[in-house]
Amino acid sequence: MTCPIEARLAELGHTLPPSAPSRALFLPGKISGNLLFLSGQICEWEGVPQYFGPIGPGFDMDDGQAAARMCALNLLFSIRAVAGSLSRVAQVIRLGGFVAAPPDYGQGPFVVNGASQLFIDLWGDAGRHARTVVNVSSLPANALVEIDAVVELR
Repeated sequence: MTCPIEARLAELGHTLPPSAPSRALFLPGKISGNLLFLSGQICEWEGVPQYFGPIGPGFDMDDGQAAARMCALNLLFSIRAVAGSLSRVAQVIRLGGFVAAPPDYGQGPFVVNGASQLFIDLWGDAGRHARTVVNVSSLPANALVEIDAVVELR
């Protein structure tokens, strides 16, 4: 039986990565009570970075949002790996977004909308979340975006 969230993901034209390897000594996520705290995921596919920072002249917002969406797909992989199924998600509580950009770049929240929109598309109102987005000078593997999350489990 296919998980309804994974079926919805396919309807949206997305697939989960086959893996989301850790780059250091940390867990992809940890459950405490009914909350799942997810470690940050960068815009990579099976450990290979796809979008690089920092944002510079001629930056394409569509690419930035695609990078954030890739982070979200890696987070979804981690939810499934740690919780056993995406169907266990009751709601998305919070996202933390990091965008490799100069200090005066004010569009970071629009970049991270690529991840936020995916969670809303998958879970509707339960996918709406609190969020913080900050610009940083660099991210692991020179990635453009990194996103972490907290979700409530059933």
